[in-house]
Amino acid sequence: MDLVVDANIIFASLIKDSLTAELLFVDRFHLHAPEFLLEELDKYRAFLLDKTRRNDEDFEEFLRIIKRRLTLVPKEEIAPFLDKAKHISPDPGDIPYFALALKMGCAIWSNDTILKNQSIVAVYSTKDILEMLA
Repeated sequence: MDLVVDANIIFASLIKDSLTAELLFVDRFHLHAPEFLLEELDKYRAFLLDKTRRNDEDFEEFLRIIKRRLTLVPKEEIAPFLDKAKHISPDPGDIPYFALALKMGCAIWSNDTILKNQSIVAVYSTKDILEMLA
């Protein structure tokens, strides 16, 4: 199953070794994210390092693993879908994720409940993902 992974899922898996982190590596899921995700990780790097108590080396290793696990899609490939995504996304910060979901024809994996306040793109929480695997 193809899924677009929102930054909050990646942040959660980085902050705490948890079921969310394990779900990132379930072979049944083909995970995609806009390259914008890397900018988000860089933007919040200091915050994430503080929250995780990881050092720079551990953080870089996590990034290498995530880059291998996710298919990162360049901005140019989602550009044709940005206008429609602007009208759909309840949160302007999530427009790139909606644009990618529209391009891929798939759902978004996010724990941001506001993203479910639209009916065009399916949005699954980690709880929803777990129920799918049950």
